[in-house]
Formats: sequence, structure tokens, C-alpha cells
Amino acid sequence: MDLQWMAWTLPTAIFFGTILSLLIGMAVWEYVSPGGNPRVGVLRFETTRGDRLFISLLGSGFINLAWLGLIGPNLWWALALSVVYAIGVFRLV
Repeated sequence: MDLQWMAWTLPTAIFFGTILSLLIGMAVWEYVSPGGNPRVGVLRFETTRGDRLFISLLGSGFINLAWLGLIGPNLWWALALSVVYAIGVFRLV
């Protein structure tokens, strides 16, 4: 399949594949254990697993965009920071 018009690279494909696998994993988890385990965290409102995944993906996107704009195209440290951020969101939010 020719996707040159989209400027797909291996890191881009891995990025979108990871998001797809996270969404599939969350759907399977919800099917196996319905309810999403709602809880109140530091934001002081009730969130479910899906809410926390959305918050972590949104925040990770902003972390990577800020890193790209302020530091440069080497995003490995931004990826590490995003993983730490996502772990914090799932534990505290």
C-alpha cells in the first residue's frame, strides 16, 4: 500500500499502532471487567479507566508537541516522560 502522500514513517506507524492496541486492550478489559472502576482522584471528580486513558493520551500528545517545539526532534525523552505521566494519571487521577 502506497502511503507516501501521508509521509508515514516507521515511528508514526508505531505511534498509531500503539494507540490502536491501547484502545483494543481497554475494550477487552472493559468486556472482561465492566464498570471501569470509577474513583475520585486529585482532580476531585469521578473518572473511569477510559477517562484516565484519554487524559493520559491527551497529556502525552501535549508533552510530545512541547518537546518537539522547545527541544527538537529527538523524542525518546519525551516518550519516557509521557510514560511516567501516564503512570501518574492512572495512579492519582
